[in-house]
Amino acid sequence: MKKALITGVTGQDGSYLAKFLLEKDYTVYGTFRRSSSPNFWRLLHLNIFDKIKLIPMDLADMSSIFESIKISEPDEIYNLAAQSFVGASFEQPIFTEEVSGLGATRFLEAIRQTKPDVKFYQASTSEQFGKTESLPVNENSPFHPMSPYAVAKLYAYWITRIYREGYSIFACNGILFNHESPLRGLEFVTRKISNAVAKISLGLEKELRLGNLEAKRDWGYAPEYVESMWLMLQHKRPDDYVIATNEAHSVKEFAQKAFEIAGMDWKDYVRVDKRFLRPLDIEALRGDYSKAARKLGWKPRTNFNELVEIMVNKDRERWKRWLNGKRFPWDAPNYPHERKIITRTLGM
Repeated sequence: MKKALITGVTGQDGSYLAKFLLEKDYTVYGTFRRSSSPNFWRLLHLNIFDKIKLIPMDLADMSSIFESIKISEPDEIYNLAAQSFVGASFEQPIFTEEVSGLGATRFLEAIRQTKPDVKFYQASTSEQFGKTESLPVNENSPFHPMSPYAVAKLYAYWITRIYREGYSIFACNGILFNHESPLRGLEFVTRKISNAVAKISLGLEKELRLGNLEAKRDWGYAPEYVESMWLMLQHKRPDDYVIATNEAHSVKEFAQKAFEIAGMDWKDYVRVDKRFLRPLDIEALRGDYSKAARKLGWKPRTNFNELVEIMVNKDRERWKRWLNGKRFPWDAPNYPHERKIITRTLGM
């Protein structure tokens, strides 16, 4: 039986990946960052909390990284932990670089010293491409990061390649474009929209405030994307892969479709708020997944309209259950209202 160690197992990708690996009979260890408020709701929602062996770890603490490897003795490591919100990286640039960038270096060095035969997956991002001249982008396209988050992830991408080429470690970069689901955090624009649509449709809220409506992203379905992570580590040679849908849709399109699903006109409820504009923003991102299709046999199965429908229907179902007195693992009721948070910029 194979053993896998997933950093950031409490996040969207970590939870879906843990479920995927458990279904393949892996023994799954997951790291989490200790905090005053435990954040296990996704694992509970997927009914896998009791099936995972949890290890407290911090990517800024080398000793805890060594400890996590010693405890789990993994065959595969999936490094998904990060400060993953682009908007927050402008507010906390140093923390973002420390965790999302140097955290990967610490893990790779720990692997080099203690378990060089382990297979390592690094969660890279489409944000690394940033301002690009032509779309779609692929594994050979130039990088032009436009946020502290993207810079940190680009550092992690290159250090992963250096350890692969310099020390013959089986290390892969998954350059994943935006991937969403009902388990997405409420700070991300897709879930922000689906949650607001659900509340507005039930009379719990009156409007939705967004930033740049024209920004276009390549949005896929997260449960399908975690499968690509596993496929990369099963391939005979380590490599880097773009995972995407080769379609781009704007924030406006997402909002329009979400309100349409709930039987409403988005123009009646959406308001542009300058507080949610970033200092720098990317106009459009679209990825070419042909290499992953050719070498891994991976391709997206859920289209844009289906993705929006999944998210809106799930959030409407949750709010209806909550209003009927049901209590279940969920994040929205305990989330502070965004307009009460004073920051320099929040973004998407």
